[in-house]
Amino acid sequence: MTYPAFVPTVRPAVLPRLRRAALAALLGALPLLASALTVAPYSAQALAEAQKAGQPVAVHFHASWCPTCRAQDKVFESLKKDPALNLTLLQADYDTETALKQALHVTAQSTVIVWRGTVEKARAVGQTDAAALKTTLQSAL
Repeated sequence: MTYPAFVPTVRPAVLPRLRRAALAALLGALPLLASALTVAPYSAQALAEAQKAGQPVAVHFHASWCPTCRAQDKVFESLKKDPALNLTLLQADYDTETALKQALHVTAQSTVIVWRGTVEKARAVGQTDAAALKTTLQSAL
């Protein structure tokens, strides 16, 4: 088989080694890809599943009109790249999740509650400092 001049050729004997090297690189990167803050919309099912599995999970009571919540969003966005934060942050709408607010005794938007399984580990209200929010989230790890 002939290839155009711009396509590099690889000897067939080298292909298995290249495949193994590529697979090893991919498998080596998986823990880094899996270990990071995940931000997702709140659902009762997602929270219940994470808690039942004993996983670290957080709920952020967010309001679109809240400037503190928007500042927190920027911090959470920057923390998504942190491999040390292997947990899920569920964004609950402060204005519509009234039953959840009552059940969790939440009285202000911009509240973040962190659990490890069903045990509450930390709670922060109105916090926008990146280091403080990271510490709050890490309390469940």
